[in-house]
Amino acid sequence: MPLTVAIVGRPNVGKSTLFNRLAGKRLALVDDTPGVTRDWRSAPGHLGDLDLIVVDTAGLEDVTDDSLEARMRRQTERAIDRADVVLLVVDARAGITPLDQHFAAWIRKGKTPVVLVANKVEGRVAAQGLLEVYELGLGAAVAISAEHGEGLGDLFDALAPFQARAEKAEMAVEDDPEDADPSGHDRAAADEDDAAVPFGDRTDLPQDDAGRLIQLAIVGRPNVGKSTLLNALVGEERVLTGPEAGMTRDAISVEWEYRGRPIRLVDTAGLRRRARIDDKLEKLAVSDALRVIRMAQVVVLVMDAEAILDKQDLTIARLVIDEGRALVIAVNKWDAVTDRAAALGHLRDRLETSLPQVRGLPTVTISALKQQKLDDLLDAVLSIYDTWNRRVPTAQLNRWLADAAASHPPPLIEGRRVRLRYMTQVKARPPTFAIWINKPVALPESYLRYLTHGLRDNFGLEGTPIRILPRKGKNPYSDD
Repeated sequence: MPLTVAIVGRPNVGKSTLFNRLAGKRLALVDDTPGVTRDWRSAPGHLGDLDLIVVDTAGLEDVTDDSLEARMRRQTERAIDRADVVLLVVDARAGITPLDQHFAAWIRKGKTPVVLVANKVEGRVAAQGLLEVYELGLGAAVAISAEHGEGLGDLFDALAPFQARAEKAEMAVEDDPEDADPSGHDRAAADEDDAAVPFGDRTDLPQDDAGRLIQLAIVGRPNVGKSTLLNALVGEERVLTGPEAGMTRDAISVEWEYRGRPIRLVDTAGLRRRARIDDKLEKLAVSDALRVIRMAQVVVLVMDAEAILDKQDLTIARLVIDEGRALVIAVNKWDAVTDRAAALGHLRDRLETSLPQVRGLPTVTISALKQQKLDDLLDAVLSIYDTWNRRVPTAQLNRWLADAAASHPPPLIEGRRVRLRYMTQVKARPPTFAIWINKPVALPESYLRYLTHGLRDNFGLEGTPIRILPRKGKNPYSDD
């Protein structure tokens, strides 16, 4: 059973650097600018032989109104409530500040155990700060340098007792007959299975062919409702929402199930045209979002119903298609549209003229705020995912290829007819086909489009990218 560790502290003390160190990879954005992290995010981690779920949080601010900083603080409070232990991080080089003292007093009143961590201890300048930590009333601090990986052995020693305590409590529950019902089932385990998943990186979900985890990315321009959609799908305020532009920076993942299918939802930063991006943090956030698209299997492109498929939407859609990902269009804020017939007609025209390479692209009109037609959206996700994974038997492919070539023969090249010898599907995700031809030239793009449309229409591959790879030579599976 992994130990859930929430990393908290005032802004710019190195929380995200420590998170990345424990997770073993660079997941959270790190910059010298305070307040880079806004939502809490989690990832599996390790420290020695300790299995962890590490939770990075936003910098704590002493505000309780409806400002962005206050909403960030409430997100951190949720993370603390769900953790097994809290790492309160302070900056040893800067010394103890009134904000450190305020939040140390606040965390001491809570139920979650606290380990005090003094970060940035490299160099003699941190010596005074290590003495000042006793002012916080949490005892001695674990001295570390998250950036350089120093002091992690001491951090292991501080966390190990909490792991042992958690395992002992779990064994006590298993041995307690009060937790078993008359049918012999473990009631505590059943309660745990039925409970909401507290953090986004469960590792116990099925991974076989029948229940493979679906990587689902939510992308789009800024302020189209991506974070609102994620919250509506998982049924809680998992990520920050609000009118402020650029609210989401880190790509936040949440694991969840729909109709028995395990799904990892990933919310991403809004994607604007590169010419409009000047801020370094926004560049980092956009780079993270592009990484998520490349790692995804299905991408939901969220767009505002008042600005359907504008130039930037089309740029994002083409990027997803070029990466070979399955794409679903979600037209958000549909409840605010007055002339819906005209809006749908405009959407169909734009799709046919601007994205002809993925004919039949699934499109769903939704309202994330009012939670309307979200089941339709998820059903479209599951359907396009299955299509994206589809394989076509070779015998069927070659019967179809013979008919397609007879109906529309390939054009003459250098005065000679191109012969289509053989075709086979070499991979799925997306469906990719190799076709052997007799001449050492590539088939014209127009004829490849003809074959692509035929594959889509005859084998139920609507809406998914299709790739055809011409090969030169004879049928490799023939003895001729």
